[in-house]
Amino acid sequence: MTNTLLAPFGGSRLDKKIHIREGVLEDKSYLVSWLKHPETLRWFPMCNDAEIEDAANYWISFANKGALLTAEYEGAVCGIINLYIQQEEKLKHHALLAIIVAEEMRGKGVGKALLQAIEERAKKLQIEILHLEVYDQNPAIYLYEKMGFIKFGEHAEFVRDKMRYVTKHCMQKIL
Repeated sequence: MTNTLLAPFGGSRLDKKIHIREGVLEDKSYLVSWLKHPETLRWFPMCNDAEIEDAANYWISFANKGALLTAEYEGAVCGIINLYIQQEEKLKHHALLAIIVAEEMRGKGVGKALLQAIEERAKKLQIEILHLEVYDQNPAIYLYEKMGFIKFGEHAEFVRDKMRYVTKHCMQKIL
């Protein structure tokens, strides 16, 4: 599949070199690699290779539903975002999203580009509300707020990591 720019991006000087394309099953290797990095894994609920593999399989399965997008910078994969599409008719108007950006590309416009592109995709899929979940102290909270996501709840002590509890914040954006 060719690299297709799905949404216009402005801001950082790298934005013009960030291309968003349809995600493919082969992108799973990047996802697994990034999740295995301890500084990245701390922002996700998985804690071992088996859990990472299971989560990556589920995440990447949304490629077959047109709900997985991949960012590339100068031809290298640098981020992935997906929509967890609801199967139940009464819930199809909203979707949970998950996003991951390669550590070395954070703060360079990749997350913003992915969020803009997935919003456009969500609209085409007739999704009206995007949800995301983010843990306390995750610096990405600022990006989500800047992109129009609003906190609507929290789940205290959602994750227990090495005897430390972490709160999960629920955010949403009405499209």
